Amino acid sequence: MKLKLTLIAVLLCTCFTLNAQQTTDSKFGKGVFNVIAKDSSWSMKFATRMQFLSTSTLAANDPNSAEVDQNFLVRRARFKFNGFAFSPKFKYKFELGLSNRDISGASQFTRDAPRYILDAVVMWNFAPDWELWVGQTKLPGNIERVISSGNLQFVDRSLLNSRFNIDRDVGLQLRHKDKLGKNFVIREKIAVSQGEGRNVTQGNQGGLQYTGRVEFLPFGEFTSKGDYSSSDLKREPTPKLMVAATYDHNNNAVRSRSNLGSYLFIDGSDDPEDLFETNINTIFVDAIFKYQGFSFQGEYAHRDAEDVFAINTDGTTAGNVEVGNSINLQAGYLLPSNWEFSGRYTNVTLDDIIGGRDTDQYTVGASKFIVGHKLKVQSDLTYETINGDGTNWIFRLQLDVHF
Repeated sequence: MKLKLTLIAVLLCTCFTLNAQQTTDSKFGKGVFNVIAKDSSWSMKFATRMQFLSTSTLAANDPNSAEVDQNFLVRRARFKFNGFAFSPKFKYKFELGLSNRDISGASQFTRDAPRYILDAVVMWNFAPDWELWVGQTKLPGNIERVISSGNLQFVDRSLLNSRFNIDRDVGLQLRHKDKLGKNFVIREKIAVSQGEGRNVTQGNQGGLQYTGRVEFLPFGEFTSKGDYSSSDLKREPTPKLMVAATYDHNNNAVRSRSNLGSYLFIDGSDDPEDLFETNINTIFVDAIFKYQGFSFQGEYAHRDAEDVFAINTDGTTAGNVEVGNSINLQAGYLLPSNWEFSGRYTNVTLDDIIGGRDTDQYTVGASKFIVGHKLKVQSDLTYETINGDGTNWIFRLQLDVHF
């Protein structure tokens, strides 16, 4: 692992050294370098991004305690490559994560290796308005997850996303776009994937995962793909709306949150033959609206399973699927000074069958966009309750830098 990191660092330093005395027309936030072959047979854009996060947590249910839990973190540190190969109709994206949070999650199914690869996918525009994707990337799940972590309205995604999202996986995706009349756009996305999440190399445990999503844009497409960016930085001159729904079926899933969460082993074993398998279904309904600096985003998530509990041979419970519902509502307004103030409400309700737990989070945020999402400072304050009782006050401050 150290050798791999050293080789990557040496390669990048060499590239930068060779170009140290050269100037470039590339602007900040548009990539470190952009290259197109003389014969236009390939292209590559290389970019980096970093997020530096500070989190302060104060217990809300203990009036006698004023101790603040303080944490500083390099939340994300990534290299991004994208372009086309042979033809502009054959595009690719390759993204590496280098922070501890990005590479964590090693297991026997990743050969106990860090999970460096986030995206490694090729996209073939084989016919007008049709694309075939092959490789590892985000599944077409809830809108909050598909929006890049660098384009969020708050410091990070909501509790709905962390508990219910279906994240990245390896497989195939077919994408299509229809236009009805002058403005109405419909986009359909279908995926067939392995079902265990990203960077799994030890074969497919259980069955495959099937995902379908449909998006309706009655007023036409957003400016610069603004439906996949939280805040209205483009200040849409006319109202824009996207309403969408996703259905995901993970056949014989072996993890507690579909293709995420803990592996459900029976009898304390770590043998793949002793993994519990059950069918898990996840539903998302979401919407995003933007107009002249105002933005609104709403999401609903639901997860159920054919068999919720993994049962040991002696009848005891080895673990369970996290079944339940969640809702997330957020809105913000971007001032002419590029300050944005926003609010968010999130509820996660786990089913009574697994003990029941009702978590509410109330969040207010303030962001200063210096160069759009490429250079920004964000902060938010969250009050959290569990089953109606206050638990935590959480304050976060984050700096985003994207070259």
